[in-house]
Amino acid sequence: SNSSSQPSVLTSSRAMRAASCGSIGTIRNAASSISMVNGNHSHVSAAAIAQMEMPKPGPEHKKLDMFAGSWMLDGDMKASAMGPGGKMTENEKCEWMEGGFFIVCHADFKSSMGDGSGLTLMGYSPDDKSYTYREFNSWGEFTDSKGTVDGDTWTWVNDEKMGGMTMKGRFKMKIASPTSYAFSYEMSPDGTKWTMVMDGKATKAK
Repeated sequence: SNSSSQPSVLTSSRAMRAASCGSIGTIRNAASSISMVNGNHSHVSAAAIAQMEMPKPGPEHKKLDMFAGSWMLDGDMKASAMGPGGKMTENEKCEWMEGGFFIVCHADFKSSMGDGSGLTLMGYSPDDKSYTYREFNSWGEFTDSKGTVDGDTWTWVNDEKMGGMTMKGRFKMKIASPTSYAFSYEMSPDGTKWTMVMDGKATKAK
């Protein structure tokens, strides 16, 4: 019998998904579905759910604001097992996504290993208490890094799979001013001995 006053698992899941994604329209639809399943026994009001306070960015998100804008990166790739090394340049345009939780960056880069483009999302995870950096590029590569900030230095770490091995990557950004920072990228097989892969400087357009 479907006369139980409890909402179905499917409907409850829909409501939870709606609440987590924050769409008022979706929340109202989910609440209406629960009301239909429960009949007159529902204690859930669509209006009450719709009036739930939307989450707001915290002070950690505000720290990402310095990355918003247009940047030019000039890097020097070191000769290694990955390649002969050479110069790298990148033009990057970053802006806040609506809501103020994520910075979205579109980049075009040129290097001795080839040219391409990339899309990056930067944010902050309150659960992990760390910054997040997710990059996708036209070479089919995906990078998922976690970051911390200590004074004027941002450090991003990630795992890189290379030839069946898992290498650790570490990208550092030392802020020199609101419009410039020095960067470096290192790799390590064990997280203790690091090899410099690239370093350079980033400058923000006036």
